[in-house]
Amino acid sequence: MAKPGKVFVFFNCDADKSEASMNIFYNNAVYKDNKTSRKNLWKKVKEEYGAERIQIAAENIPTIEFAIIEGDPVSASEFIQFGAIRALECY
Repeated sequence: MAKPGKVFVFFNCDADKSEASMNIFYNNAVYKDNKTSRKNLWKKVKEEYGAERIQIAAENIPTIEFAIIEGDPVSASEFIQFGAIRALECY
């Protein structure tokens, strides 16, 4: 079997980031692990922030952007309140 790739999903969620609050039918876009998709994931996070559906401390915005575009997008979740990014295996 081929090695699985990764896709990332942005979820709106509760303050505790409980899995029960992460609804795949509400947040139904997946983002591939490539430059274009990561930029689109960053765009989604900025849209959610601008619409005030998530909260981010202003000083953490560059850290989140770097994690999504260049690093591990899942690690950006620790700086986002009411939102999370999860990785899923993709075959």
